[in-house]
Amino acid sequence: MILHVVKSVPKQGVTILQMKGSIHSGPDCRRVEQETETLIGAKENFVIFDLSDVTHIDSSAIGSIVRCFSRLKSSGGYLRLAGCTGMIEKSIKLTQLHKVLELYPTAAAAAENYPINTQDFS
Repeated sequence: MILHVVKSVPKQGVTILQMKGSIHSGPDCRRVEQETETLIGAKENFVIFDLSDVTHIDSSAIGSIVRCFSRLKSSGGYLRLAGCTGMIEKSIKLTQLHKVLELYPTAAAAAENYPINTQDFS
């Protein structure tokens, strides 16, 4: 299934990238990273990846998520993941990514109380 990405801004300073489909190596991973770079360029550094409609990810997708997290953090922002269930949640936990990134059941929950100050993430 082709990866679809929809951007929304639930509140000032927070951007949600809602993804639908599957994220595999190659064009899908590049797209996720390019979308993140575009947000960083626009100074939209506090991002939520809503993965509730993602059906499959591979190891390259995990790598892309880590690169996006790293880029956002180095630009003074942060990344949260939302809607990780089933195979997606298992992959995140298998790779121990859940120990680095905050996971939320929904994008709305991830956006709630999202501190727009990098000192809050120390």
